[in-house]
Amino acid sequence: MDLYKKDIFDKKSEILKSLAHPIRLCIVHGLIEQEGRNVSTIQSCLNAPQSTISQHLAKLKAAGIIEGKRNGTEINYYVIDEDAKQIISSIIK
Repeated sequence: MDLYKKDIFDKKSEILKSLAHPIRLCIVHGLIEQEGRNVSTIQSCLNAPQSTISQHLAKLKAAGIIEGKRNGTEINYYVIDEDAKQIISSIIK
C-alpha cells in the first residue's frame, strides 16, 4: 500500500470510528436532515441527558465532522464533512 492510500484509509477509518456509536449516528443523521440544531433540540429528539449529547457533540467536533456556530446565546451545529454525509446517507435510508 502506498503512502497516499494509507493516508486516505487512515482518514476514512477515523470518520468511521467517530460515527460508530448510535447516539452519534443519530446526531449526524438529524443534522443532515435539519441543519442548525442546538443541543436542546438534539436532546429532545434523542431523549438523552444534555451532558451526554454535549460529550458526543465534542467528539464529532474533534473529528472534524461537525462544527458549531454561535447564534446569540446558543450554538447551532452543522455537518461539514462530506464523507460523513455520504456514509450516513448510504447506511440510513
